[in-house]
Amino acid sequence: MRQFFLGIATAGALVGVVALSRSESSVGARLAPDNELKIESGDKNPWTSLKLNNDPDQFQFAVVSDRTGGHRDKIFSQAVARVNLLQPEFVMSVGDLIEGYTTKEETIKKEWDEFDNYTKRFEMPFFYVPGNHDLTNKTMVTKWGERYGKRYYHFTYKNVLFLCLCSENPPDMGTIDKEQQEWVSRTLEANKDVRWTFVFLHKPIWTAKDLDKNGWGAVEKSLAGRKYNVFCGHVHRYQRFERNGMQYYQLATTGGGSKLRGVEYGEFDHVAWITMKQDAPLIANVMLDGILPHDLKTPESDEKGVPVKKKPTFPVSGTITLSGTPVPGATVALHTYNAERKVYTRVADGRTDEVGRFQLTTYAKFDGVPAGDYIVTVTGGEKSTIPEMYTAPAKSPLKVPIRETPNTLLLDLIGK
Repeated sequence: MRQFFLGIATAGALVGVVALSRSESSVGARLAPDNELKIESGDKNPWTSLKLNNDPDQFQFAVVSDRTGGHRDKIFSQAVARVNLLQPEFVMSVGDLIEGYTTKEETIKKEWDEFDNYTKRFEMPFFYVPGNHDLTNKTMVTKWGERYGKRYYHFTYKNVLFLCLCSENPPDMGTIDKEQQEWVSRTLEANKDVRWTFVFLHKPIWTAKDLDKNGWGAVEKSLAGRKYNVFCGHVHRYQRFERNGMQYYQLATTGGGSKLRGVEYGEFDHVAWITMKQDAPLIANVMLDGILPHDLKTPESDEKGVPVKKKPTFPVSGTITLSGTPVPGATVALHTYNAERKVYTRVADGRTDEVGRFQLTTYAKFDGVPAGDYIVTVTGGEKSTIPEMYTAPAKSPLKVPIRETPNTLLLDLIGK
């Protein structure tokens, strides 16, 4: 049998080595550097190919999502240990890193000290992006500046641009201010030849009605004509958008408050894992509880969560029909109304199955709803067009009482 050792640096080099080795039968073996693949090869071989997935332009990074908004014990700190097992080249974020919502400097410092104690355990760089919990007021903006400097910035790596934006500019939350819009335009112009652009911010502000007012319209105008992806958090529910032919990702949580109803609801703890290939990225969602070390032990942690004040809840289930026909894939939500403040608050929600049945959740998976009177909205629906009057609490004619017993709601919507 003819035999030789292959030294592989690139796919192109491999082809040359194979051809050369097979033509020079007098060479019994070829030596290769220790950092390259060495394998004995014959006329028939038990492998598909020797083209390694190691393009020098390829790299991997992770994105963690919201940690706060009622964060839970030991999730984010354990996520750091789990990400270290995956060994990305660096880690990005999309904001809401501390609970915030305070002007007390001592509390702000304590919360950032705690968070930084976790991020310093990463075995690779961690890039901060601010959320509304992190920049709630001018005091918190000042403390961010003293600690981290810039609220928005960029960097490039292997001819890929990373654009880290700030969507929180108190008192104008959920906006990209004029100064930042101009900075985005200049930065993109200065990096117009990169092969891909990744954008990170906290809120999915492209879902607002007036994109000129909140500044996202100007950002998208500057992004026009290039290949890019956008990552955000804030909603604590995974959702994918397509805009201008590009993919936008609203991530779920990495320890932040969540009802944790699973993939169907987009409610889970995860990291986004991005592999930047030669021409485009591959994006995977990696569930935290699926990342385990060799001994299968959960990483140790003393991270304490924030208790959520809960009212007693009572089971609520039911069926949605439209003119007698079941409505699958619709979101059913219950809202309260504060007449003094003229504010509607979404309290509970659920999704209908293939025959229009649903169960409602307030705090945790299918726990029910606190007793009271509610306005019902119904949105979405896979096979039906929900009449507009049911889609907003200010318009909906549906009102239901929830009592301190199991509750069954049979709601038949009136079609056009």
